[in-house]
Amino acid sequence: MKRLPILVLLWLAISCSVKQPETISDMTGQPDKKWWKEAIVYQIYPRSFQDSDGNGVGDLEGIISRLDYIKSLGVTAVWLNPIYASPNDDNGYDISDYRAIMPEFGTMQDFDRMLEEMHKRDIKLVMDMVVNHSSDEHAWFKQSRSSRTSPYRDYYHWWPAEKGKPNYRYSLFDEKGDAWKYDSLTNAYYLHYFSQKQPDLNWENPKVRQEVYDIMKFWAEKGVDGFRLDAFQFAAKDTTFPAFPKGFEKNFVQYYAMQGNLHQYLQEMNEEVFSKYDVMSVAEGAGRNFEDAHKLVDEDRNELNMAYAFDGVDIAKREGYSLTHFKTVFSKWDSAFAENGWLSIFLSNHDQARLVNRYGNDAPEFRAPSTKMLNTFILSMRGTPYVYYGDELGMTNIGFDSISQYQDIAAINGYKKVLHEGGDVNAYLKDLKFASRDNGRTPMQWDASQHAGFTNGNPWLPVNQNYKQVNVAAKDKDPNSVLNHFRKMTQVRQENPVLVYGDYKLLLPDHKQVYAYTRTLGDQKMLVLLNFSSEKADIELPAAVKVDDVVINNLSTAEHKSTRFSLSPYQAVIYSLK
Repeated sequence: MKRLPILVLLWLAISCSVKQPETISDMTGQPDKKWWKEAIVYQIYPRSFQDSDGNGVGDLEGIISRLDYIKSLGVTAVWLNPIYASPNDDNGYDISDYRAIMPEFGTMQDFDRMLEEMHKRDIKLVMDMVVNHSSDEHAWFKQSRSSRTSPYRDYYHWWPAEKGKPNYRYSLFDEKGDAWKYDSLTNAYYLHYFSQKQPDLNWENPKVRQEVYDIMKFWAEKGVDGFRLDAFQFAAKDTTFPAFPKGFEKNFVQYYAMQGNLHQYLQEMNEEVFSKYDVMSVAEGAGRNFEDAHKLVDEDRNELNMAYAFDGVDIAKREGYSLTHFKTVFSKWDSAFAENGWLSIFLSNHDQARLVNRYGNDAPEFRAPSTKMLNTFILSMRGTPYVYYGDELGMTNIGFDSISQYQDIAAINGYKKVLHEGGDVNAYLKDLKFASRDNGRTPMQWDASQHAGFTNGNPWLPVNQNYKQVNVAAKDKDPNSVLNHFRKMTQVRQENPVLVYGDYKLLLPDHKQVYAYTRTLGDQKMLVLLNFSSEKADIELPAAVKVDDVVINNLSTAEHKSTRFSLSPYQAVIYSLK
């Protein structure tokens, strides 16, 4: 037997002594397999999923009661929006106690049981970790605000008023757009990139960082499988707060994202938390460019597992979007991460309106096929797919007409800002009707009973009026429903590693109706054809493309002859290739 060099033996000894995460990796050209790459993530907005006690707000007991349904979808992980104690200024994204459950949602015992029941079904749980800011009702902020000499003073960003008003910073949720709030108690301003009740934590303070790592360990010890870091690309700041150019808020990410020592903090977080547990990690936002994103997720950086970039969801506009631009964006991101790093693939979440309204067509004849087509896209791209609750049904925007109907602070304070600035209120309401976050937060549509089976009380947001036609009970047994196409598509992805790890190649980049691409892994090759339009589309592919069998089709027929294909409106077909 050939003797191994001493350095190799030493490396093997060290590797065997360290706790290894749940990975399969080799140096033979095979993909570096990890569970979080193969995961299909289902996002649940807990307020809107299932109410168990009739108070009109979804809760943990409600989620537990629907775990068999979640399992039936073929998803393998749940991302749960915040369930921590909160005064609910921003629906739980303003946290007053990171180690407690919001009473509306239940108790810690409910959480423990939910996690146990998820794991029994081989469903992993990813928690939202909101640590760019806390609530102003958190004990840290109460102490910080109480005195300039408080040991918690430097847990937040304060600017003494005797120095004059600090340089302008833009706030996403403030009714005047100003991120500095004057507080008379200590004659100082505090910073809030979001609402006034969401003061930004001072990540430059090592005590803050250690507090956060301890919180993450608390949940990891409970068995949580991953963390999604909310707004984390904004966490690090230049605490001298220099002046920014006038109008910077029109492109504020360039000035707010990836500042200062952010990468150092993530590497520290990785060493303290991620390296010690088999947890998935992803931060909201991927910085300003591909270089930023790679620094976040390249394996040798020891920071995060995957990037969660907004370029794709930023494409959709009320006046429509260009498919060629859509293809360019997703192809560029795939190309940039083809060799190193890993991406998230998504078109909707709790901060977006409904998938079918933004990228498909919610007209009665097109809602189902276009939703199936969009779900086919998400589940056939390289990267970890994230699916938002209700999109497996084709739930649609509710389309409020009056500002009084909205619950979202972003909508309400945005309206006040338009009024304050003398802007066009009608134009704002039209944009809101299309793009408001409340569109994506209406209650889950379970059946045709009152309030769609979500609650027997008064729901916190109204149920969409189409719930009698679009609901789980009505679509569960229909083999041609959006729901069952979604289930078939998750099965196809799970059974075909080529859709997870395979190389991606764009075909017909300039075609205005059809998004066509191949996925290749070793000898396995698949062709994905997606008609993003309400018109029939005829295409011809290169002669090298030789179709074998239909893997999945969102319609009953698939027309092709040799390399010529005819796609019906919003048709989505995946073929195996010879």
